[in-house]
Formats: sequence, structure tokens, C-alpha cells
Amino acid sequence: MMQTAVAQESPIASQKGHPKGLPVLFATEMWERFNFYGMRALLTLFLVNALAFSEADSSIIYGGFLGLCYLTPMLGGYISDRYLGNRNCIILGGFVMGVGQLLMVLSGVLYATNVETAKMIVWLALFILIIGNGFFKPNISSMVGQLYPKNDSRLDSAFTIFYMGINMGAFLGMSICPILGDVKIEATGVRVVSAFKWGFLAASIAMFLGTILFYFLKDKYVVTPTGEAIGGKPDFSKSTGTTVTGEADKAKFTSTAIFSVLALMVVLFFGIHYLSIDPNPIKSWVYPFIYAAGISLAVLILTDKSITKVERQRIIVIYFVAFFVIFFWACFEQAGSSLTFVADYQTDRRIFGWDMPPSLVQNANSIFIIVFALPFSFLWLKLQQRNLEPISPAKQSLGLALLAIGFFIIAWQMKGLGANEKIGVSWLILMYLFHTLGELCLSPIGLSLVAKLAPHRFSSLLMGVWFLANAAGYALAGTLGALLPPTMDKFELATKNGIDLKGILDGTITATAQQLDKLHELKLAAHYPTFAGFTIHNLYEFFMVFVILPGTAAVLLFLSTTFLKKWMHGVR
Repeated sequence: MMQTAVAQESPIASQKGHPKGLPVLFATEMWERFNFYGMRALLTLFLVNALAFSEADSSIIYGGFLGLCYLTPMLGGYISDRYLGNRNCIILGGFVMGVGQLLMVLSGVLYATNVETAKMIVWLALFILIIGNGFFKPNISSMVGQLYPKNDSRLDSAFTIFYMGINMGAFLGMSICPILGDVKIEATGVRVVSAFKWGFLAASIAMFLGTILFYFLKDKYVVTPTGEAIGGKPDFSKSTGTTVTGEADKAKFTSTAIFSVLALMVVLFFGIHYLSIDPNPIKSWVYPFIYAAGISLAVLILTDKSITKVERQRIIVIYFVAFFVIFFWACFEQAGSSLTFVADYQTDRRIFGWDMPPSLVQNANSIFIIVFALPFSFLWLKLQQRNLEPISPAKQSLGLALLAIGFFIIAWQMKGLGANEKIGVSWLILMYLFHTLGELCLSPIGLSLVAKLAPHRFSSLLMGVWFLANAAGYALAGTLGALLPPTMDKFELATKNGIDLKGILDGTITATAQQLDKLHELKLAAHYPTFAGFTIHNLYEFFMVFVILPGTAAVLLFLSTTFLKKWMHGVR
């Protein structure tokens, strides 16, 4: 199960089928993703409609929450590798997340009578969900890799199947939770805000169900071919310092390295904080912490005295690819913030006479994943058998390019949109098709890449480092989502209050102090958003940001595949 630190390794021949532990991990992850994505579909709408946050603030909270959810796996991976083991961390994390969702239910009950108390409970709930996710996420993914020998050619296929489980859970969560929680009265179009709690309750039930399932099935099925438990507590008492394949079995960090990395984290934190000072505390304090902690922890791994040259180069490949993945998730995760608001206010969601809930539109991604995951798994296996399979970074550059194409489709539709016109929901669905194809080329392949390149002693921690790219991407997603310019409903709301919002934004009229106060009360901005020195006047310009970022990343990553292939030392 360990890979030897040698210069070249040939892929291990595939055995027929997959281990019986894969369906158990598939189902456990499916119910956890039901919990996560079901709640994610409702979060920004709940913050805006029940707790009276602005759309910009809710996007930043959304990005901060997701970012921390993917930063804490660094800590969860470390605790697993050194103390508790994968199994215990999965059970602990699942139970904690179930409790967090129950607190979201409580907030959904109390908001009508005491909104400030409801806000405090939401902050506590999000904190608990972040901690629980940190224990759960890196360990479930790490265990998939441990079911197979290192460099087994079935790994890409296994992670693609596992990824289908993730998205089956996402599909169920983003179907059931919005149907229960995102309810509008058909005759008036008024949202029933009190219904949000039922969506959160469904998410909680799913999380407890997945945790119980894993608890009872893990001992029988999540084992090696010889029947040994996978993911148990690490035991260093009988350690000889190396595994049977010659790889060190325990990291060796010096006190100097640890204190140096801590100092680096402090410097990075205050440096990034200084560059991103913002009235919103999440953007000015939480986001810098995500970036600084992630970079510092990644550096810490490289200070391990037991790392060989080949291991170091393979770890650097993980970091290099993870950097480009940041831009994928920063754009992809607009699904839960800006794209949800566009679906709510700027989209004709009628399909065969049915007005689709805006939080349900993003579920097209999950449906496409379920449809295309197995064909993609089959495609990689067939290409591998014919020695035509591209290396993982090449697949991921294709994923970034497909994401850019999806956003270009929606940007082009927005370009010719009239003042009172909406786009058809079919264009959003087409966009999600391209996003899904890109996701299948990038995300499960990335999980497989980490499983194949990571030294065993860092298996969970490096999976956490990979999720660091998600963390940074989600934090950036919050920043980018807050750039959403006013949609049709904002201009209509301003007009109803006697304010020419377009004139104020364009600078053709000067707003009075009374008008500015009213705009603040209505949570409407009096100026266009800006990004990298450019002013974003409309939705076309907004979506072109999401064409340029992943498109550029795709080209740069593809051009780097030659040196990455060399440093992967035979791993594809």
C-alpha cells in the first residue's frame, strides 16, 4: 500500500472490479454531501431573506464558510495521521456536522421572533459545521486511496465512481432541501421564509444516517484484501522508522521548522490583511487567515527531514496543480451565490409551466455528474489500456478550459439582454453541462493524483492540502461573487422608492443624502463594483471575469505539463 521513493514506478496491473469497501465509502460520502450541498443551496437565500443580510455580505459569508470548510481538513488530516485514525475522525466529524445542521434548524425557527439571536445561532452552526467537515472530509477521501495498492491503475476510475457518490448526494440534497425549504406561493411569488428550517432538518437527518451507516459497515467491508482494518488509529510503538517498501512512516519536524512556519503564517496573515482591508470582517480577517494558514501548513510538510528528493518533487507537483485549481473553484462556486441570485432575479425559470425554485437550478450540475461520471471512468480506463491516457495535469487543464467555455456561453447571452429581459433557464443548464464536464476532468482526477503522489505518512494531511486549494478558491469565490452588479429587481426596487439607480451608478445624476440613506436601507450599492482596477457595469462584464480567470489558468497549466510529468516520476 505504500509507494517506494524510487525514480520510476510502473502502474500496477488492474485487478477485476473494485474492493467491497468502495460502495461503503461511496454511500457514506453520498449522505454527507446530501447534508453539505442541501444546506449550501439554501444558505445565501436564508441569510438574505430571513436574517436580512445584503447579497454582497451573504456572498462573502458563503465564501468564508466554504473556505474554512476546506481549510480545517488540514487540521483533521493531521489529527488523523498522528492520533485518531481515519475511521474515528469520520464518525466524529459526521456527528458534529449533524448537530450543526440542527442549530441551523433552530435559527430557522427563531428568526421571526428574534433575528439577532437567530444570527448568533447561525454563526455557531457554521462554526460547528466547519469543524465537523475538517474531521470528515480528508479522511473519507484518503480511505478510498488506501483500498488500493499505490499506483494502481484503477485509482482514477475508483475516484470517478466515488465522485459520482458525492454528486448523487449533492443531487438528492439540492433536490429535497430546496423543495422543502425554498418555497414560494405560486399566486404571488412571495417566498415562505419559515420553510427554510425544513430543508436544514433534512440535511441533518442525512448526515446522521451516513454516519450510522459507516459505523456499522466499516469493520466488515472497509478492509484490505487480507482482512486488515483500513484507517485505524496509527501505531508508532512498533515502528522501525520505515515501511516495508523503505518509506519513512512518521514525519520528522524540527522545533526550528515549526516556529519558523508559525512566524511565516503571522507575517502572511497581517500582510494579506493589510492588502485586503474591508469593512466586512470576514473578508478582512477570515480570508487572510485561510490564505496564510494554508500556505504555511503546506510549507511545513516540505520541512520534514525524512522526505526524499522524489517525494519532495511529487509533493511540489501537488502544490503546483493545486494553485491552478484555486481558479477553478473560485469560478465554479458562483453556483451557490451569484448564479443563485441571477437564477432568482434575472432568469425565466419556467419549464413546461413549472416555475423552478432558483436554488434548484444549480442541481443540473449533479444530474450531469451522475449521467457522465461512469462514461468518464470508462473513457480513462480505455485510454489507459491503449497508452493514450493524458497525465492528470493535462486532464485538469482541459477541465479549466471547459469551465471557461460554460461561462462564455452565459456571458454572451447577457450581452444582448434588454433592460427588462430575462435569460431562459435552458442557458444556465447548458452552462452547468460544461461546468460538469470540466469538473469531471479536474476534481476526481485531483483526488486520485494526491492518492498516487502522497507519501503514506502524509496521506491524509496532503489530502487536506489539496482541499486547501478548494479553501482558497471558495474564499476567492466569495470576493468575486460580491462583484455582482445590480440585477433587474434592484433597479425596480429603487424606482419604486423614487430613485433613479442607473443614473446614480452611471454618474449622470448626483444622489442626495436622503437618497443615499434610502439606498443603504434597501441594501443597494450607490456605485458599480470594481475588480483589478476595472469597473463592472453589467452582467456581461461580470461573467467575462469567469471566462478570463479559468481560461488563462488552463493555458498555463497545460504548458507546464512537460516538467510536471518529469517530477511525477512515472505516476500518471
